[in-house]
Amino acid sequence: MRYLFSLALLLVGSSLFASEGPAVAAAGTSVYGWIAIAAGLGIAIASAVGAIAQSRVVHRASEAIARNPGTAPHIRFGLILGLVLIESLVIYTLLIEILLVGKIKL
Repeated sequence: MRYLFSLALLLVGSSLFASEGPAVAAAGTSVYGWIAIAAGLGIAIASAVGAIAQSRVVHRASEAIARNPGTAPHIRFGLILGLVLIESLVIYTLLIEILLVGKIKL
C-alpha cells in the first residue's frame, strides 16, 4: 500500500515539473490544471494522514494513562507535543499548496 501511494505521489508530483512544448501550447492545455489537481490531492492526503496519526496518538495515550494513572502528566505532555508536531506537518503542506496555487495564471 505504501509503495502504491508513493508511486501515485511521484507520478502526480513529477507532472508539475514538465515543461510545456510547442504541441501542448498549441493545443491550449497547460500545466496549471495539473498544479490545481496536485494541490487538491496533496492537501487531502495530508489532512487524512494527519487525522489518522492524531487518532492513533490519542488512542495510545489514553490507553497508557488508563493502565498507569500516575504517569498521566508525563504522558499528557508527550501527547500534546506529538499532536502539535503532527498538525504542523499538515499546516506546512497547506502552505506549500497555497504557494503552488499562487502560481496558477487565470
